[in-house]
Amino acid sequence: MIALVTGASSGIGRDIARSLARHGINVILTARRRDRLIELKNELIEKYGVKAMCISADLSKDEQVFKLYDAVKKYNIDILINNAGFGVFGEFTETNLERELDMINVNIKAFHILFKLFLRDFKKRGCGYILNTASAAGFIPGPWFSSYYAGKSYIVRMTQAVAEELRVSHTGVHVSMLCPGPVSTEFCETAQVKFRSRLYSSEKLAEHAVREMFAGKLLICENGFSKLMLSLSKLVPDRVMAFGAGLFQSKRKRS
Repeated sequence: MIALVTGASSGIGRDIARSLARHGINVILTARRRDRLIELKNELIEKYGVKAMCISADLSKDEQVFKLYDAVKKYNIDILINNAGFGVFGEFTETNLERELDMINVNIKAFHILFKLFLRDFKKRGCGYILNTASAAGFIPGPWFSSYYAGKSYIVRMTQAVAEELRVSHTGVHVSMLCPGPVSTEFCETAQVKFRSRLYSSEKLAEHAVREMFAGKLLICENGFSKLMLSLSKLVPDRVMAFGAGLFQSKRKRS
């Protein structure tokens, strides 16, 4: 089997790539930072004996998203880890619009393009796994993180809808969405945000996500706390959830 992992240079993407390699799965790694990709590629080859390659790509640019797909489709990818993304933190009227648009391009447009193109291929073959990295944030409104939360909601609803289409058509393709709470990665530093809660281990999350993906689970959470938050989002009015989310995040620095 061979997997494509986007956003593989750090955080959840890097640790999912490690988990896949630990299970004997060959990987193609992609992100912007080629030096980190090469370092990870060498680690996976030496430590786990799998085949690995890396492709540097900036997924905020549509042409590079399509170029990435064209470059890897000949390998008959079995697994898509649709993980690339970042956040922009701050009051909506004050955040940098250009950076927000880049975030929307990566978190929504690139996600959408790769999801559609690989799903088409998987349906033709009648098999395959897709893991979309969403977030518990995708179920609630998020003050001071409004665009990021909204983007994750897009991933959640798109994955849920497509999963139902696949269930009805009996294609043999499995789609999952990873919906964790705050995780210990570079994300917080990049987004310039500090959460008031304990951060979950990225390594543990990645291993859990890979196991649950192969089990065919649609919704993947990392612990009871996140599952509780998702349950509350169905019971508590959005305005109350928005107030709670605002308290949950510490406004350390605005972009």
